[in-house]
Amino acid sequence: MKEFPIPLVALGAGTHTEDESLDYLPMPKDMDTYRPPLLPEPEELVGLQQARHALQQVLDLLKRGAEGGAPGMVSLGALSPRDFHIVNQVLGEGEASAIVQLAAGQLEVRVQESVFAGVWRLMTWRRGEAGQHDTLVDDAIEVGPVPSLFAAIAAEDVWPAYPSWQGALPPQVQNAPMLVDEIRDRASHWQPGHLPHVVNLTLLPMSPDDIGFLDHQLGTGRVLMLSRGYGNCRISNTRLPNCWRVVYYNSMDKVILNTVEVVDMPEVAMAAPEDLRDSLERLQEVMAYLESA
Repeated sequence: MKEFPIPLVALGAGTHTEDESLDYLPMPKDMDTYRPPLLPEPEELVGLQQARHALQQVLDLLKRGAEGGAPGMVSLGALSPRDFHIVNQVLGEGEASAIVQLAAGQLEVRVQESVFAGVWRLMTWRRGEAGQHDTLVDDAIEVGPVPSLFAAIAAEDVWPAYPSWQGALPPQVQNAPMLVDEIRDRASHWQPGHLPHVVNLTLLPMSPDDIGFLDHQLGTGRVLMLSRGYGNCRISNTRLPNCWRVVYYNSMDKVILNTVEVVDMPEVAMAAPEDLRDSLERLQEVMAYLESA
């Protein structure tokens, strides 16, 4: 008897098995949380009135911010080395940082959020020539949802006119030109109070060439922010008004979400009102310790 040419397959419940398992992209696993600063011993605080005064100013600005008030600045330029060290110790380093390039004098502002969300350290440096160290020009604390410098530089970076592509499109570029037109139109009509317009590039059929073409047509600005709250999030301004690139990475530095946001400031970049209220309570506890010492 000849073998049957088509293999017999049993049908019905319980007869089908899955040999392959789903392979998901690894998601972030570690999350940065608030860690109280390591406070100095009481005897180390004797005579440090400048540090106490600076931190009290920060506390006052947090109170104002928690009530919806405007952001404010505290200068640290006049602090003595001991006072400066205490302020550094109390503020610590939080999950967000940024670099902002200034136009004049080879200056850049290095921004570091403290362990108190909404309390930002802004240090302005002049980059040294080859073989020379950078020079600290200014040192200040800003209290608010996000440093006001970000929006100011983003506004300066806006192109006076959108550049148009000349000639044939690069190979493998198919979907990016339509997205560029959509984003440019949304950016030119966006106004404060409008809902954010988010283009999720991860869900679209975009080749690497499409992504490169899109970034080239949107332009790259001088604000670059990294938030490490849950995985990593990289935020940068484009050369269009109110237009930002926001890219999320998992703990293995693989892109898990790639977006363009048309909004005055991406929400992920800002400390929320409840964050400011939490920071107010935490800094009040620190100040109570400093005063008791």
